[in-house]
Amino acid sequence: MAQQENHLDRETFSCSICVDLLKDPVTTVCGHSYCKSCINTHWDNGEERGSYSCPQCRETFTPRPVLEKNTMLADSLEELKKTGLQAAPAERELGLRRQTIQQRVQDIEKDVKLLQQEEEALNGSADKAVEDSEEIFTEMIRLLEKRSSDVKQQIRSQQQTEVSRVRELQERLEQEITELKRKDQELKQLSDTEDHNQFLHNYPSLSPLSGPTHSSSFRIRPLRNFEDLTAAVSQVRGRLQDILSETETQILQIVSQVDVLLRQPEPETRADFLRYSQEITLDPNTAHVCLLLSEGNRKVTLMGEVQSYSDHPDRFTGWSQVLSRESLTGPCYWEVELRGGVVHVAVTYKNIRRAGSSDECGFGNNDKSWMLYCYRYSYIFYHNSIYTPVSGPVSSRVGVYLDHRAGVLSFYSVSDTMTLLHRVQTTFTQPLYAGVMVYYTGSTAEFCKLK
Repeated sequence: MAQQENHLDRETFSCSICVDLLKDPVTTVCGHSYCKSCINTHWDNGEERGSYSCPQCRETFTPRPVLEKNTMLADSLEELKKTGLQAAPAERELGLRRQTIQQRVQDIEKDVKLLQQEEEALNGSADKAVEDSEEIFTEMIRLLEKRSSDVKQQIRSQQQTEVSRVRELQERLEQEITELKRKDQELKQLSDTEDHNQFLHNYPSLSPLSGPTHSSSFRIRPLRNFEDLTAAVSQVRGRLQDILSETETQILQIVSQVDVLLRQPEPETRADFLRYSQEITLDPNTAHVCLLLSEGNRKVTLMGEVQSYSDHPDRFTGWSQVLSRESLTGPCYWEVELRGGVVHVAVTYKNIRRAGSSDECGFGNNDKSWMLYCYRYSYIFYHNSIYTPVSGPVSSRVGVYLDHRAGVLSFYSVSDTMTLLHRVQTTFTQPLYAGVMVYYTGSTAEFCKLK
């Protein structure tokens, strides 16, 4: 009985963080007690999130509560120590720890079993998808091959028909040539007759000329028929390429949505974010003509004069914007260093409009892009022409975290610490591209090297 009481006492007066007897005990608003140093350390680690939770019941407190010593609990603990709790046999303690370990082993074994089942299901689903898609693509190839064979047969049939007509007409013309040459020879012989009486006698016997069938009676059309057919097949190929391009994005999105049992936890510290650092380089083909790219296409500066760019359909013509070369689909993080004036830090779908100065082309003014307006004194978040004022410490460096699959986009003010400025939770339907817009001449934005 004494052993059971000591077990109960030790569980009651133990800290769930360090699993030891409470030292300088404090109690949270929700009624759970911890060592003062343990709970403070726990909350210090969550400082960047701006919220503080109880490790046992997960109740969240904002702002951070002020902890005061639980005098009654401390006195009770001292009294129990005097009665022999501290000197209890080491075997309670070992038993309690063994129970904790065994429970954790059981929990982990359950997780391992779930993961094994998930792996089997994932492999089975992937194998079935590969088998089905190969069957579908094989059928598409068969249909294309049959269509190719049909077109070839039609071409050859038409070729044979037209060649037969040409040869038939050619034979008629050759016969006419032979007949005309024969007539010409008769006339020559008659004209060579010196006896006028004989000439007059033979002339009426000449057979009359038949009607002409030479080329002046028909017109040969330029050989455009088969060229037109080739052009038509090329149009079919172009439409097929467009369809494949559109479906490629859809398929990529569907494949990227395949999720496993455990989601990737969101980073908490800057060290965690840097694990997902993504190198960003800018695409010159998208840059507005007044933007100068440098530092290996990582830095952009708004110039007062037009740069020597060639024409390109991907180029922004009305807004001083530029996009990254890289498409962003996985968990990734990057930082942008800002200098001077107003800079817009954004992500966008590739199919954002490029030509003109309408809102559909500007970051944050449409449903294809998300943008943080960065000024030296403030921030504003824009999406689909709806703006949200953002509070937080202004810094020359902005961090961007994107988890495409989870639909999470977060902007951070980066200095000695990271402060969350704005977080988006949505569903992304296409790969995203990083982008910036530089507003004032001389202003710059540079994608930082983080590795």
